[in-house]
Amino acid sequence: MNVLIAGLGSIATRHIKAIRQLYPQSNIYALRVTGDNIEDGVINIRHLSELDKKPDFAIISNPTNLHLDTINAFLPLRIPLLIEKPPLHALENADELTGRLNNYNITTYVACNMRFHPCLQFLKQYFEKNRCNINEVNVYCGSYLPDWRPSKDFRTIYSADKEKGGGVHLDLFHEMDYTCWLFGLPEKSVGFKTSKSTLRINAIDYANYILTYPSFNASIILNYYRKTPRRTIEILFDTATWVVDLIKSTITTDSNEVIFKAPDFEMSDTYKNQMTYFIECINNNIVPMNTFDESIKVLALSLQNG
Repeated sequence: MNVLIAGLGSIATRHIKAIRQLYPQSNIYALRVTGDNIEDGVINIRHLSELDKKPDFAIISNPTNLHLDTINAFLPLRIPLLIEKPPLHALENADELTGRLNNYNITTYVACNMRFHPCLQFLKQYFEKNRCNINEVNVYCGSYLPDWRPSKDFRTIYSADKEKGGGVHLDLFHEMDYTCWLFGLPEKSVGFKTSKSTLRINAIDYANYILTYPSFNASIILNYYRKTPRRTIEILFDTATWVVDLIKSTITTDSNEVIFKAPDFEMSDTYKNQMTYFIECINNNIVPMNTFDESIKVLALSLQNG
């Protein structure tokens, strides 16, 4: 397996670990403008002309504001692309890029690894098999940005810089993605975003969305400043309320009945399962879920303002 990676940050290293678990003898090339190897066995290149083997696929995991140029640069290779979420940081060139991807017949998958979380997998299968009367859905994800990379000043990382594609509405794109994955695109939606917390960063640090579906409403709240992380989904059925805790990997009712739990789950499992899925799609000529153009529709919801 020959794999090309753009960017070699923390997310890229998780993808690399997953590849090596599945294909230990893989050749991994990292296209980097600056920097030295931080991963044993990764081959640094400065230009695509330095590739000595055609990659089986490429991973785009550099800062979001660089995705557009990177995708365009990789198009002539005519290889499948795994694009780390979100697909882009803005919509201005999305339609044109979608057209180019289609013209080159490029297989794309926008990597939203939370779709492989066992709680979300359980919900997806449950809703596909059962007719449910839902009155309300409340999605919440809050964590403390300075704790994300404790060894660095959080104000210097790309998440804190709107010019580099930072902002909670893009970093925590998973919540909008899995809401639309579970329930479909909404009929109507409105978004509200601010940057006024005590973090004092220029990127969006709070986002609040209301999505309207035919028989219920869903809210999504995201923030960068919650000291004790919380990542939950509250689903109000007509007869019960389920609380999905994505950190504890449990689904319980409001009467503390356990609906589902995955005690041995580790988040690294989602990267391995995601990579297995993507490679199987490539090998079997299957169009993956969450293609670039599908994910752009979700991105439009994340970028909207009320």
